[in-house]
Formats: sequence, structure tokens, C-alpha cells
Amino acid sequence: MSEFPLAGPRRGTASRTTYPRAPVAVVGGGSIGVAFALVFAKAGHSVTIMDADPQRREAIPHELRAKLELLSASGLTAEEPDRIIRRVGITSTVREALSGAILVQECVPERLDVKRRIFSELGDLTAPECILASSSSAIPASRIAAEMDCDDRIIVAHPGNPPFLLPIIELVPTENTRSDILEKSRALYAGAGMSPVIVEREVEGFLFNRLQGAVLREAYALVRDGVATVEDIDTVMRDGLGRRWSFMGPFETVDLNTHGGISAHAEKMGPAYERMGAERGQHDPWTPDLVAEVNRQRRSVLALEDWEDRVAWRDRRLIDLITAISGTATPSTQEREHESTER
Repeated sequence: MSEFPLAGPRRGTASRTTYPRAPVAVVGGGSIGVAFALVFAKAGHSVTIMDADPQRREAIPHELRAKLELLSASGLTAEEPDRIIRRVGITSTVREALSGAILVQECVPERLDVKRRIFSELGDLTAPECILASSSSAIPASRIAAEMDCDDRIIVAHPGNPPFLLPIIELVPTENTRSDILEKSRALYAGAGMSPVIVEREVEGFLFNRLQGAVLREAYALVRDGVATVEDIDTVMRDGLGRRWSFMGPFETVDLNTHGGISAHAEKMGPAYERMGAERGQHDPWTPDLVAEVNRQRRSVLALEDWEDRVAWRDRRLIDLITAISGTATPSTQEREHESTER
């Protein structure tokens, strides 16, 4: 294993003292693997990336440095890129990458046969306390772990892309995953600055891609049916829903949209949404019991007497967001403005 030949000798051990983190192994040096290495190294972990492809191993240092310099220039990391880079090593062998690792983050292609082969090897080469996590976007952990002796410490840890900018991480256990492994995983990802959520039951696509998929299915259908253009749909998302969803989820959004909160919203809008679903052959009505449960969970987070204050908070956040957006024209905006002047 070699450290990146990108910086001089280590300058003391302050970072090790400040960040008493256990080693992490990343298996697969593609874009997600590099991004995970950045997340953990930035949090103070020593990280070893394994990739069998010599071209990938050669490219990884440059990709990592470019991302770190971007974060540093934007004020998103207090440490110099060189200090973070020195925590990362690269190797061509799985065995060398795993030395002392408390977590193995698998980032190989989305193929069940490849993942099962990798995890079988990981199970043989790691201790019973080592977390074995797959970055799978849709394949459930139970399919990867089936009939493996290490199935009690395998989870899916699915990130948003790129994970060094989108902190969400979905932790999806199997029926056999040990509770201590799941809790240690939650603490480890949270300690690295991520936002872990536990997916209580295995479903294809987990939370992220099921929610994203629902929006994409409707977006495709609206284009197919001649209701709107691709650009108009993107504009509705970018300048409407997306602005709210950048700091609130769909439940909080509608909870704050209606006096009386989410139960009042469901009473007013539920029938319309049921009809919209029926147009697509979907029958998932918001039953009274379901609305009551959603309302119970929302009210445990925000009491109705605090609703007005939270609405004011939402408005301030939107003002801050609009101010930040208006300060700089995005490339896509600039391109559209340039195109309009040419017509």
C-alpha cells in the first residue's frame, strides 16, 4: 500500500489527536469510493482505497485533491487538503485494505454477483466486530448476504451522490444484522458528518430512490401526455418544490402549508391526490389511520401552538435561499440567457 505521493512529510500528529478515529477501508475506487474516502478522511479516519485497476489507482489522488481543493476554496473544510490527503492510502489488494478496519465500505458496480463475491471475501478476512457496508442503490442487503456466515454484520449504507456534499446515508439492515452493528454504523457515519437514517424494512430502492422514482415516474408521464415540456417540469422543481425541499421534507412542507397542520392538509387535499394516483393506476388512499399516525409523528416534532413560528422560520429560510441564489447566475441560467439573446 502506498500513500499519495502528493505531499511532504507529516507535520506532527495533531490531526490524529483531534480525530481519534479507527481505520476505514473502501473497496472500489470509482466516483462513490473516492467520495466516501473524502468523507471519512475529512473526519479524521485513516482510509485505504482498494481498486484492482491500475488506471483507477493512478487517477484517485488527482480526483481526491481536486474535490478537496474545491471544498477548501468554498470554506467547507477547515483543514488544508494536504493534511486530509495524508490520511488516505491506495492498494490493489483487498487483504491489505482491510488491515485494522472497523468499517468496510463496498463501492463496486451494482451487480449482485460481483457484490456477493466481494462480501464473501470480506467475511473471511475481517473480524466479527467489523461492519460490512454496501453502497448498493437498490439491491437489498439480504440478497447480498444470503447464506453467508458474516450475514449478521452486513448492511446497505446507501449515500446520496456525491456523499461529501449530500450527507444523507440510508442504513438498511437484514433480518440477521446484529443491533450492535447497526448502532455502531449509525454512530460512525454520524461522527463523519453524515445524516444516517434507519430503513426499518427492506424495499427495493430504499427511501432515496423510491421518493426520487415517484417524482421521475410522474415527470415522464407528464411529458408523455403532452402536459408540459422537460424544461418546464424542471423549472417547477427548481424554482418551486426544490426550493422548499432543500431544507424541508414533504411532510413538513405540507404541514406548514395549511392552518391546522398536516391533518387539515390531508382533509382538504387527500381526495385530489387520490384521484391523481388513480389516473396512474395507483390506489394508495390516505386512510384516517394513516393520517392519524403521520399527524402524531409531526406533532411530536412540532406542536400546533408553535406552528406560526415555524412558518416564519420557513419564510426566513426561503429568503436566505433566494438571496444566495440571486447573488450568482448559475451556468445553466447564463446559457439560457445567452441563447435567448441569439434568437
